Amino acid sequence: MAITGLGHTGLWVYDLPTMRDFYERLLGLTVTDSDDELGIVFFSARPEEEHHEFVLQVGRTAAIGDKQQHQISWRVASLDDLVAFHHRFRAEGIDVQQEVTHGNAFGIYFFDPEGNRNEVYLRIEREVRQPFRKSLNLDQSPEEIYAEAERLLADEGPAYQPVQ
Repeated sequence: MAITGLGHTGLWVYDLPTMRDFYERLLGLTVTDSDDELGIVFFSARPEEEHHEFVLQVGRTAAIGDKQQHQISWRVASLDDLVAFHHRFRAEGIDVQQEVTHGNAFGIYFFDPEGNRNEVYLRIEREVRQPFRKSLNLDQSPEEIYAEAERLLADEGPAYQPVQ
């Protein structure tokens, strides 16, 4: 018996319309179902493959600003997509915590309207021992972004060691 993957995750929220707009309009997730009476919305990045990967439901009890106990990470297909989110977040005034290279991924850590930490990231096909997290300037050309990431990894990165 073994887990084969993560099916979906969800958040309890205070303001469902604001949170729905954030994940639907700003992040581009597709609403696959909702129930206004129950205060629940189902989302998918791949609705043709997976009915829902993410759920919002009213009923949050933790105060906004309390230390977060989780993070939601969203994969993108290209550096152009990641840079587009960089520009979109700036234009929308989204609270960005950090833009980084992990050696095996480039990511943007940000907060939704209720303070939940999220990440959009691009997987880089290489093995890099984790944790590795260095700030990355996404206001550069793609060539400069990759060059900066390589420099940071060469200067400060851990050597890859397989997990024991």
